Amino acid sequence: MENRAGAFKSQLNGEIAYQSFLPSPLPPSPPIMNDNEMTQLLIQANTWIAKLESISSLIPHIALFVSMYVRKEALMSSQIEGTQCTLEDVLDPTLELNANRDVADVINYIKATDFAINRLQELPLCNRLIRETHAVLMEGVRGQEKSPGEFRTSQNWIGGEGVSLKRARFVPPHPDDMVLAMSDLEKYMNAPDTLDVLARAALIHYQFETIHPFLDGNGRIGRLMITLFLLEQELLTTPALYISYFLKKNRMEYYDRLTLVRSKGDYEQWIKFFLKAVSESAQDAYENIVRLARLHDDHVERINTLGRARLTALQLFSYLERNPIMEIKGTAKALQLSFNTVASAVKRLVDIGILVQSGGNQRGRTFGYKDYLDILREGT
Repeated sequence: MENRAGAFKSQLNGEIAYQSFLPSPLPPSPPIMNDNEMTQLLIQANTWIAKLESISSLIPHIALFVSMYVRKEALMSSQIEGTQCTLEDVLDPTLELNANRDVADVINYIKATDFAINRLQELPLCNRLIRETHAVLMEGVRGQEKSPGEFRTSQNWIGGEGVSLKRARFVPPHPDDMVLAMSDLEKYMNAPDTLDVLARAALIHYQFETIHPFLDGNGRIGRLMITLFLLEQELLTTPALYISYFLKKNRMEYYDRLTLVRSKGDYEQWIKFFLKAVSESAQDAYENIVRLARLHDDHVERINTLGRARLTALQLFSYLERNPIMEIKGTAKALQLSFNTVASAVKRLVDIGILVQSGGNQRGRTFGYKDYLDILREGT
């Protein structure tokens, strides 16, 4: 049976025989069919991205929101892979001392995101950049024995914990085919194409997930590549769009729709699903940025009623927007203020309802910027 997405290829013989999938190079042939539904979804997704871009340029502290959003995305993307971790864990001020393996996964994803976005200034979105980013993602965490920064040289497969190759849900390309497939994908990412940028991003994500070029970390790198491609194509100027929340909510449908491309060559249904993910995620980011900006203005107004004490309180507030869970000693050190100065500023912010004590004893108390955390925490 002819399938434009690729074909299953027999490997080995006898008892150990299996079939791996060899994807066809992009763009699909015959080309993507653009019906009314897809046109509407493309308009909707591009409209929300334009709104997100316009608000990003209007808000002075956008970099702050984006850095928080990156943390949230790192958490969501890692949760899809089964990481057990909360937003509080990731924002814990004593993180460096107490990071467990799950938290370390998320921290590495944040580092990998920052690394890749900076590297995009020097390199196009290419296999070298993808491998370098993977090395950062896997450094010192539980996948580190699985060749960080290197494409695999052995067969991998997708299935539940402990599932054998014979019973796998999906077997990606054999290592020899994988090298060629990644080379084709690199060419496609850097070639001109008349297809809408968002539809191309959908195809690139599908293709990368299907090739599965690493022994571990493919899902996280594949989701990060969406953001990187949209930044490189200048559809985004700031990495405020992340679709892991949508994919986490619709995880089974996400996997089923990828499978449907492999089994039937139906790219169109996958692109439509992807466009819905982009629309909802861009709308979500837009609304959250508006809420966080309003919160910022409202709380600055409250702090301005504090008279002479307001300057230190504003300094502390600015620190809180970067570190919404804090403890006094570390904050005093970071702000180069005395312990007592910070302690009294904390007390003032507690009194006016901005800070809430969240844990710890007298000397090691932690405080949370509750309203801010509540917005960020949604969906995690």
